[in-house]
Amino acid sequence: MAFTVLVPARLASTRLPDKPLADIGGKPMVVRVAERARLSAASRVVVATDSTQIAQACALHGVETVMTRADHPSGSDRLAEACALLGLDGDATVVNVQGDEPLIDPALIDAVAGLLQQRPQASMSTAAHAIDSPADFANPNVVKVVTDNQGLAMYFSRAPIPWWRDGFVDGIAQLPQPLPLRHIGIYGYRAAFLRLFPTLAQAPLEVTEALEQLRAMWHGHRIAVHVTDAAPGPGVDTQQDLERVRALFAGGGA
Repeated sequence: MAFTVLVPARLASTRLPDKPLADIGGKPMVVRVAERARLSAASRVVVATDSTQIAQACALHGVETVMTRADHPSGSDRLAEACALLGLDGDATVVNVQGDEPLIDPALIDAVAGLLQQRPQASMSTAAHAIDSPADFANPNVVKVVTDNQGLAMYFSRAPIPWWRDGFVDGIAQLPQPLPLRHIGIYGYRAAFLRLFPTLAQAPLEVTEALEQLRAMWHGHRIAVHVTDAAPGPGVDTQQDLERVRALFAGGGA
């Protein structure tokens, strides 16, 4: 199973400036992400960036980079350009690993890549895990996904889905069985679709939910979902998140 991991990374961040270069145990975060990705079965791991600072930091640690334009409106657009620059064949499998996931599980990367190869009807693949907390289920910052009997996504939402008609009469105090699924933000793509994606018109549902993957579904593309038993390691959005991850690395828990 051959596939390429692309890690989009840019310096601009409203919540944590210069996030990809944040030090974690003596190395920039984006390097830590690339090192985790290298533990997967990927044949190539490349950081896609518009920053010479990020490129230089990666070079110091032997991480391959590709320089992309600075005016991309989304990470998907950046990855599409990276695919073209790297000359990836349209049938090639690409896994998008976010640059703020220094604890990403290499086995999860492999599963997302493998699932796309097992589901020829899908243009994309992603992952999810069971939600066991009513508070998380109700939280709009926790994205939910429902799938069909083939493990293909039917819908993604910030709302609590599926809605338990009889069990939620008095509020969300317990969860239905089987447990609802929380979406994990890792994606596999066929390279041809990844190049197509930025040319697709935004979908009304995408705008309403602020979920880019709904654009693919709106235009008739299927997304295969790998369900894992393990919740992913914490990502880094805030300074508090960063300190928590630093502590894990310092304690040998990463």
